[in-house]
Amino acid sequence: MIDMAALVRAQWPVPARVHALTTTRRLLGVSQSPFDSCNLGVNSGDDPACVAANRVALQVQIALPSAPRWLRQVHGTHVVRLDDSLNDDEPQADAAVTSTPGVVLAVLTADCLPVVVAACDGSEVAVAHAGWKGLAAGVIEATCAAMRMPAAQCVAWLGPAAGPAAYEIGVEVRAAFVAHDPRAASAFSPTRAGHWLVDLYALARLRLADVGVREVCGGDHCTIREAAQFFSYRRDGQTGRMATLAWIDA
Repeated sequence: MIDMAALVRAQWPVPARVHALTTTRRLLGVSQSPFDSCNLGVNSGDDPACVAANRVALQVQIALPSAPRWLRQVHGTHVVRLDDSLNDDEPQADAAVTSTPGVVLAVLTADCLPVVVAACDGSEVAVAHAGWKGLAAGVIEATCAAMRMPAAQCVAWLGPAAGPAAYEIGVEVRAAFVAHDPRAASAFSPTRAGHWLVDLYALARLRLADVGVREVCGGDHCTIREAAQFFSYRRDGQTGRMATLAWIDA
């Protein structure tokens, strides 16, 4: 039986057939330190054979309906619609959406913010990789726009990311958000000259509210501080990647 602490499952008001979760480093895998143990990122510096084995183990341990549809993430805003569970291509994109039951969407993170959006009636689900660059550039807005269901009829879940008490950034990050929306300044707390702590969760909630998503859940973990649970690039440099998965049961 899988250790319940090995997964962070979304707690949100959607039909039971809609699933969303983030893996943790507690999930059983074969990668060695500093990638121990279930590293799912192929570009992390880990042995590719270990990553491949971990991806197979992931599907078996969670009893996924199909292999996850991985993306070639570039910190951008491109969204792909994946309605064919048999296609194993890895498109270059940072978000994906599907309305096909059994298609498992996936994004990889290790401090960046994973955002899952689902139609309230369970007919559609999307997942986005929202690092600060993608978040500032509009990946959330692009993801919601790519969905067939209006944002007002969707709910969102924010998976584990770098938390507001630990994620320090420089002036260029703050400037990117405040230039877009002066209200974003409230998500930054000054630390030392030219540096701030940033609340990615607050920035995401602001963007989601602006496109019409009325209910946003999650956003209560810190990948930097919870070292036993999560990989963190900011904390460790060379490290593994978690996966945030979303799918609809048949």
